[in-house]
Amino acid sequence: LIHHPKLPATQPVAESMARQLEEVGVTAWIGSTWDVEAVTAEIASLDLLVTLGGDGSILRAARMACGDDVPVLGVKMGRLGFLAELEPEEWASALPRLLAGEYWLEERLMLYAEYHRGETCWGQYVALNDVVVSRGSLARMVRLETRIDGSDLTTYAADGLIVSTATGSTAYALAVGGPVLPPQLKNILLLPIAAHLSMDRAIVLSQGAIVKVQVQTDHQAILTVDGQFEYELLDGDWVTVQASRHTSRFVRLQDKAYFYRTLMDRLRWSLPG
Repeated sequence: LIHHPKLPATQPVAESMARQLEEVGVTAWIGSTWDVEAVTAEIASLDLLVTLGGDGSILRAARMACGDDVPVLGVKMGRLGFLAELEPEEWASALPRLLAGEYWLEERLMLYAEYHRGETCWGQYVALNDVVVSRGSLARMVRLETRIDGSDLTTYAADGLIVSTATGSTAYALAVGGPVLPPQLKNILLLPIAAHLSMDRAIVLSQGAIVKVQVQTDHQAILTVDGQFEYELLDGDWVTVQASRHTSRFVRLQDKAYFYRTLMDRLRWSLPG
């Protein structure tokens, strides 16, 4: 059970949940979403990772859990909650169903990215939502030479380029006008940000595609991973993105049409009928 250190209400809820689990003979471990070292040390011994917070907490949990195939269950205590499955008050009624195995596991594609300067790889990252190469603090576009599977695609003149999973299609990609993809799709979405006199359409790539983005700029650019980590890029640096060998797994108690209901609810739209 991992709580959010900046949301004080999450810790007492985690403690209450732990007591309920222990009453039925289940061992519960409590930690902080931000304490990656502690969670990583425990993860291999866990059957389930429950997060209390918003989608950011679930993104962190997914990255920590994917290497050991530990499923994640999100309890919504943040602002948005596209990825969460339960409200806090639903936990007590959901627990017997969880213990009885009355759930299904939803598998989602994750991305693997590398950041290179010259011949040196400076970093390796896993993302559930997206990998973004974009301009830095100055309001000046960057040029992003983009290749797919080793072949030239185009050079974007834009504020940036989003490389997204289907999960990330409801995140930053949605904000810049991208399509909404159902979460079970294994495709990769390529979407420029504020393209200027260059390709401005979203492109949906196959799961096996390898994207290479090389920065052309006379000022700073940045690489962001799931909107939570930021790294400075210089002229000539390049980033590769492809499907990760790891996937994230989410525990679902709702039926398989839950995604569309959640989408309409979060966007405050209504389905007819």
